[in-house]
Amino acid sequence: MLHELLLALLGYTGDLIIDERERRESLCINLSPTAPLADEPTFKLAPDLSFIEPSDRQVIERVITLGFYYRELERFAANCRNLSWIRSSNESPLSKATESLKEKKLKPSVYRRALANGIVEVLSIYRSAVLQIEQKLLSDSLPILATVTQGLNKFFVLLPPLYELILEIEHDNISGGRLLNLLHKRCHCGVPELQTCIQRLLWHGHQVMYNQLISWMVYGILHDQYGEFFISRQEDVDSEHNLPADTIEKLARLSTNDVTDWHIGFHISLDMLPEYIPMHIAESILFAGKAIRVLQNPSPIVQSQGQHIQKGPQRIQGSIGRLHLLKDSSLQTILAGVELVPQSEADKIEAMLQNLKESSEFHKRSFETAVDSIKAIAANHLWQLVVVRADLNGHLKALKDYFLLAKGDFFQSFLEESRVLMRLPPRQSTAGADLMVPFQLAALKTIAEEDKYFSRVSLRVPGITLKSSHIELPKAKPYFDGDSGIPSDASAEMSIDGWDGIALEYSVDWPLQLFFTQEVLSKYLRIFQYLLRLKRTQMELEKSWASAMHQDHCDFSKHHAGGKTNSISQQKRQRFRPMWRVREHMAFLIRNLQFYIQVDVIESQWNVLQAHIQNSRDFTELVGFHQEYLSALISQSFLDIGSVSRILDGIMKLCVQFCWKIENQENKETPAKLEHIAEEFSKKSNSLYTILRSSRIAGSQRAPFLRRFLLRLNFNSFFETTARGVLNVVRPRPSLTSGMI
Repeated sequence: MLHELLLALLGYTGDLIIDERERRESLCINLSPTAPLADEPTFKLAPDLSFIEPSDRQVIERVITLGFYYRELERFAANCRNLSWIRSSNESPLSKATESLKEKKLKPSVYRRALANGIVEVLSIYRSAVLQIEQKLLSDSLPILATVTQGLNKFFVLLPPLYELILEIEHDNISGGRLLNLLHKRCHCGVPELQTCIQRLLWHGHQVMYNQLISWMVYGILHDQYGEFFISRQEDVDSEHNLPADTIEKLARLSTNDVTDWHIGFHISLDMLPEYIPMHIAESILFAGKAIRVLQNPSPIVQSQGQHIQKGPQRIQGSIGRLHLLKDSSLQTILAGVELVPQSEADKIEAMLQNLKESSEFHKRSFETAVDSIKAIAANHLWQLVVVRADLNGHLKALKDYFLLAKGDFFQSFLEESRVLMRLPPRQSTAGADLMVPFQLAALKTIAEEDKYFSRVSLRVPGITLKSSHIELPKAKPYFDGDSGIPSDASAEMSIDGWDGIALEYSVDWPLQLFFTQEVLSKYLRIFQYLLRLKRTQMELEKSWASAMHQDHCDFSKHHAGGKTNSISQQKRQRFRPMWRVREHMAFLIRNLQFYIQVDVIESQWNVLQAHIQNSRDFTELVGFHQEYLSALISQSFLDIGSVSRILDGIMKLCVQFCWKIENQENKETPAKLEHIAEEFSKKSNSLYTILRSSRIAGSQRAPFLRRFLLRLNFNSFFETTARGVLNVVRPRPSLTSGMI
């Protein structure tokens, strides 16, 4: 009887101790695939045993439940470790069938395999205890049942909770980070022996996690065959079904898969992120792995760029080919003889993770400290690559020169050269080519060969992209072969709006594509189009005054030479004097707005950004500072306030219309239209001043610089008085002949 009991404790039933499930199978009762994971033990004493006392029967049935738990834990471990072929050949057909069903049901999991390794350790201790009990029973002259219960007493607090654990794992198909979460929660219990056991199981699970962390943070390789790590690859990032066509086109311009991987290739899987790992630590792990991935694998990038240059003869014609060669040579300059991540640093990162891996317990503070240190190392080396070797500050200065109009002489020359062209509606087929002529003339007059970044600037009118280096470039249209031209709504508008789509593009090489994302460049483009409209408006106001004065001097000279009186000239001056007052009010507002944006906003924010660049050695900090810089430019230029930006856009259109009407004075309808434009300008300018003085805007981050702008506008209280009158008094439409104060 004792030998039957000992065999049952190791999961082998017989005639005296039976498994009720096997008995049901013999009666042809169908069992579900989850039958091996019954909610209660199925090992029982045979009912026909009459020689066992009821008290002994109760003790034996309690003890043999450990045999049931042992067998199910062993089966779970064998299934997860794929070691079922080792098991005894005389295993029951039921257990073999149910095991095969479980194997088909559960997907492979390295975390469950690690858990199984920990369970095997616990079961080996249990087997040793059973062996010791057998030795005691054989050595005693009168073996008693108490020897069995005394030797296995501690396992009554271990095996039942472990069985409940694997029951939940198999029912809910738990794996990966979710399994770590479950084990971490089960660690918090009031039984020291069970807590130690679960902590050991959690340690085995953490071994897999640390191996994945080492692969990711030391070598930049995501080793996650079954999708269990909390860092996962974004699948189908270039699928046409998931992304719009313009986004796919932008991604196609990125010359390497590494750049795509950096921006949208990897993400944090919240479902697999353990709850005891904070989100900011997971983001640091994601960043560190992506950074090491970029730094450890620079050679495929150069190879892919070399292939990109040679793909298609039309892409290496003229200056475009020279630009690609320039990119390739700049890459070779950046990477030549440089070890982007020294081996000593990689060893240091690996040593920190190995120390965490070897620790018997998971210490959250030590883990977070190590991750922060690794992130700092990766961010510093990425900073060295992007800021120092790739000349980030030079490219930032180039973007400021061209997108923020810091090269005012160039854009002044460009607008003067294209002024006649921009008075006509843009032609869909030749708008870009027409605009390239004044663009190149302005470059020859102001830039010449002194600016090495100018070759990266592309001028684009919707539908056509042209490089800035040489005038022959309209022959080739890379990247936009499928565009349909200028949108119909743009061509249908007045010519005042037709040229608002003028855009600049900036060619960015690796690794600066990690810093200058498409989102960043789109913000630069938005500011550029706003500033170019503003500068064009200012130029039109100046040119209209210069043209009028030139005409006035010509009339005066003509009448004086003819010996005629000057009364006609005086009358003409008197008639148009109110118009010049309106023009001066327009020019005053536009000049102050332009000065505010260029000096109070752009220059001050540029100085702040430069101070951050000088003091920072962290790539992630620089990205944050640059985002703050762009956000401040957009915010303090009122581009994020729809009401203000619409008013400013309307004011600029009114100014341009006004200038064109002045030059067309022979038209009889001109005075009435000028009067209407003046009235609309007065309303919009007063509305602008009222909105900018509101408490909602004055209390925001714009306040210090906005007060300067308002002070310049209202230095003599004219705007405040006029705005108050507009709000409180309903006045008839003013006449230009009555004058403007």
